[in-house]
Amino acid sequence: MNLKLFIDQAICSALTQAGAAEAPAVIKNSQRPEFGHYQANGVMGAAKRLGLNPRVLAGTIIEALDFPAAAKVEIAGPGFINIHLSAEFIAASLTELRQYSQLGVQSRVAETIVIDYSAPNLAKEMHIGHLRSTSIGDAAARSLEFQGHHVIRANHVGDWGAQFGSLLAYMDQLDTSGVALGSELKDLERFYMAASRLFKSDPEFAHRAREYVVRLQSGNPRCRALWQLFITESVKHCQAVYDKLNISLTPADIKAESDYNADLPVVVDELTSQGLITVSNGAKCVFLDEFTGKDGNPLPAMVQKSDGGYPYMASDIAAVRYRSQTLKTDRALYFVDARQRLHLSQLFSVAKQAGYITDTQDFRHLPFGVILKEDGKPFKTRDGADVKLIEVIDEAIARAFELVSTKNPELDAEQRHEIARVVGVGAIKYAELSKNRLTDYVFDWDTMLSFEGNTAPYLQYAYTRIRSVFRRADIDPSTLSGDILIQEPLEMQLGLKLLQFSETVDAVTEDYQANILCNYLFELAGLFMSFYEACPILKAAPEVTTSRLLIADLTAQVIQQGLDLLGIDTVEQM
Repeated sequence: MNLKLFIDQAICSALTQAGAAEAPAVIKNSQRPEFGHYQANGVMGAAKRLGLNPRVLAGTIIEALDFPAAAKVEIAGPGFINIHLSAEFIAASLTELRQYSQLGVQSRVAETIVIDYSAPNLAKEMHIGHLRSTSIGDAAARSLEFQGHHVIRANHVGDWGAQFGSLLAYMDQLDTSGVALGSELKDLERFYMAASRLFKSDPEFAHRAREYVVRLQSGNPRCRALWQLFITESVKHCQAVYDKLNISLTPADIKAESDYNADLPVVVDELTSQGLITVSNGAKCVFLDEFTGKDGNPLPAMVQKSDGGYPYMASDIAAVRYRSQTLKTDRALYFVDARQRLHLSQLFSVAKQAGYITDTQDFRHLPFGVILKEDGKPFKTRDGADVKLIEVIDEAIARAFELVSTKNPELDAEQRHEIARVVGVGAIKYAELSKNRLTDYVFDWDTMLSFEGNTAPYLQYAYTRIRSVFRRADIDPSTLSGDILIQEPLEMQLGLKLLQFSETVDAVTEDYQANILCNYLFELAGLFMSFYEACPILKAAPEVTTSRLLIADLTAQVIQQGLDLLGIDTVEQM
């Protein structure tokens, strides 16, 4: 049950009864700590449109309000309506919540949703910059699936283009000299750098590299075989990162740039037949009125170069065409760097002009900021190279192992390594997801691995603390039965927060801001800690103990499910 929507519907019904159906109320949680308290603040706007005194209209609404869940409804201030939920309603709702595996999150009318995220360039190893698209996109995919949507993960990897010419020429050179390519490709970054240096320093090699691009695109068997060897090894590198980072992407989700190669001339022909193509300096471009440069001149969206080659815009249009016409997606979400804003705006506009995106389809760019070092500069190595993501993950796990070993040296090494994996990976993902996706943020090891504050280790520890209650009592939570009782203010607070899980998940998928869920889980864990300290669980009267165990178990379930939607694991003890 979405509690906010439930109350909103009751107020809207009362507004209709009061003759103000055209002005539905806006409901927001007033965050009063001592009781379940919601506030309708749309009354003033409705009163203004109706020419009524807001307090008079509020009184009329209260008279028409049929809402037995409320213990008290009152007018506050100039015309706000305060709704105090009853302890009985919250207790009954919590009992009902325990019966559903979705924890109150109701399945939506299922849509087909394509999510374009991660999309590394296979010429290199994944670096720290890929953390944002990969983590944010994966959390969105998990949340939308939890709501019942059909999610298609689209990993639009870069496996085509001019940069592969130097790589293939270098591979061929090594292979013909008897070098084992398999071992050379174990470090893709080093391999790429060696090929790039040779391209810059050796004109003959550079010429040969350009020829390899033509050979590759024309289907030369030797080039294709070398290219496939490189791509296969690159995909292994990426999947190792995904597996370690608990990302739900698999090789089956890859739909690479090269997959659209045969469609590119078709796309250009279709754009030409619709009169959208203008030849500019030999290149085929689409000019749209809404895109102009600083000088006021129109900006081209180039779909074919003067030499006959195809830029990224062409393959991206082909991808839109495929997602729209073949996958028949209702929504397509592109979690791509904010620096690609202009490119994606042009992409969607051209695709709409061509009829590839219909009026009922929503193609949306969801940008994000960058990761910075403490000095405010981009997160790179001392020599300016991108930091490998796999090395960041390994360091997070190593640092977590030291913390866990210091905190709980009595655990055996295998347990400590597993806890370190869960805590370390969770820490870097949560540090990412707990920030507004549009903002830049500073990568700080000490903060993200702290067991205090709004961090993954804090939430994971809160979960284990709840589970420790059941271990001490030697109780299997699945065997619990009985009624939930709400008697203390902190029980009211915690119960109300648990009932807000559904509306929180809904809020996350409105603009794909995972930090909303992070903040909710942090507040929930904090409320449980306060409840745990103030309300004895195992030393209370039997019926109270049962009730508080039920509340504790429900809290653990919500924390675990919420973290799972973020792609973060839990452990039973740490």
